[in-house]
Amino acid sequence: MAENTLLRVEDLKLYFRAGKGVVQAVDGVSFTMNPNEAVVIIGESGCGKSSFAKAILRLLPRNVEHYSGKIYLNGVELMEMEEEEYRQKVRWVKMSLVPQAAMNSLNPVLRVGDQVAEPMIVHHGFRKEDALNQAREMFKRVGVPVDFAERYAFELSGGMRQRVAIAMSLVTVPELIVLDEPTSALDLLTQANIMNLLKRIKQEMATSFILITHDIATSSELADRVVVMYAGQIVEVGDSRRFFNAPLHPYSAKLMASVPRLRATIEPEYITGQPPSLINPPTGCRFADRCPMRFEKCDQEPPTFEKEGRLVKCWLHE
Repeated sequence: MAENTLLRVEDLKLYFRAGKGVVQAVDGVSFTMNPNEAVVIIGESGCGKSSFAKAILRLLPRNVEHYSGKIYLNGVELMEMEEEEYRQKVRWVKMSLVPQAAMNSLNPVLRVGDQVAEPMIVHHGFRKEDALNQAREMFKRVGVPVDFAERYAFELSGGMRQRVAIAMSLVTVPELIVLDEPTSALDLLTQANIMNLLKRIKQEMATSFILITHDIATSSELADRVVVMYAGQIVEVGDSRRFFNAPLHPYSAKLMASVPRLRATIEPEYITGQPPSLINPPTGCRFADRCPMRFEKCDQEPPTFEKEGRLVKCWLHE
């Protein structure tokens, strides 16, 4: 493993039991990321982005049917750890989460300062007052007034709640933060402010981010690399500059074509059809039924090819 690799995921699978069968939400995902890097994972709703975040952080629901693969953080294999060891040494210590919809993740009957301070008490053994002081310092860093520590979540605006959730993920100074749709419920101005905050934190704290989103325009502000997911699998990985200028996979190209342009007369496109069922996915390319470039070989299992440093799961780039 390369010395500068922060995270390596190999053949990660996460399947759920459902009423009609087993949902292959994450099916054989592999990728790597480096320290102080921002990796953006994009794709349609239901493609497995949030399930991938849950799989990395081992935040698993009760209906898990299958969970396997390898996850290395700084060379340490995490999947071999028992749950209690993982909770004490990894989750919220080396990796943390900014969940979707901060109001749903903040306890309505606890002051937000106490919630941000809690990881320092649980994982680092801080006394409560010292932990609260640390929380207040983190509030300053993320742009939340210090006196807001005494407020409850319902007393804050959506943008302030999201900043509190970011402060809670940062307070233990983890090496990697997973952000699951952190701006989805916010207005455009607040979205821009949150993205500017994340860029500043990345620079000041040398933190790495995995940003999960379907908002391609917003993600381009932060991304160093882009990962495209479709139907539980990664179909393209590439440097952000080259990806946004020229995506290689037909699905990636269709996603980029769906983004409205301010200074262009080209009408946004849309992708016809529906994503395949993850209970019984196709044996060949999972995008084949919706792909305008489909040909006979697409009915086979498509391998992953390397094309000028970019991973593309498509027979067009054999």
